[in-house]
Amino acid sequence: MKVVVNGRPLIALSLIDRLQLLPRLFDEILIPPTVYREVAIQGGDRPGREAILTRTGAIVQAPAGTSSIEPLLLGLDAGEFEVILLSRELQADWVLIDERLGRRVALSLGLPVKGSLGLLLAAVGADLMTRQEARESVSELLKKWHSFEFATDSDV
Repeated sequence: MKVVVNGRPLIALSLIDRLQLLPRLFDEILIPPTVYREVAIQGGDRPGREAILTRTGAIVQAPAGTSSIEPLLLGLDAGEFEVILLSRELQADWVLIDERLGRRVALSLGLPVKGSLGLLLAAVGADLMTRQEARESVSELLKKWHSFEFATDSDV
């Protein structure tokens, strides 16, 4: 299976030390260049910054085509826009995106959208973690995300 991943799920999985779920659930993990720059290069000391490629085996790949619609007209940032373009081009099995607007746009285009929590549920379904471990991961994410988002509000 093939997944295209946006920045927030990468950060969320890093915060709870669950990046390793990506290669266990997917054969191909793709990250658009803008997302990679936002999280790994411009991300400063964001969680998972260095582990994104090494622990997931992800490939940074740009969409081949472009769109005549400006991402800002849709209210999307450049990373979300690239995630959606690349997902359409590659006919990804999953589009991993947490932002509400990005999810709505992707769904309206018929893309199979999941979020960080959906990934944890899939991991339970694949027997990669127990329900209790998933609950604990969600609880940990809620605690860590709040303090992380507060600390980096202007960056995220």
